[in-house]
Amino acid sequence: MAGEAEKTFYVVAYDIRSDRRRYRVHRILSGFGRWTQYSLFECFLTPKERVELQARLSKKLEPEEDSVRFYVLCQACLKRVETIGSEKPREEVAYVV
Repeated sequence: MAGEAEKTFYVVAYDIRSDRRRYRVHRILSGFGRWTQYSLFECFLTPKERVELQARLSKKLEPEEDSVRFYVLCQACLKRVETIGSEKPREEVAYVV
């Protein structure tokens, strides 16, 4: 669509000590991407969505104890992702009628 920002693929991995904080981080990430492994999400984000997600996460973390990492994959790298036992990363598209 015209005017729509380009989305970038991120693998978001987290290591959160507290069960309560881990649950909150999981819930936030669920609104932005797809949970694919225990502490890993795959997200297609616009720059604005990335900033919003990082801001929301930073409010829930204890920097001395917790870690959230954003790994960026370019389109060429995304095409080269190999999986065993699950499907390749894909952007889930919802159509509103």
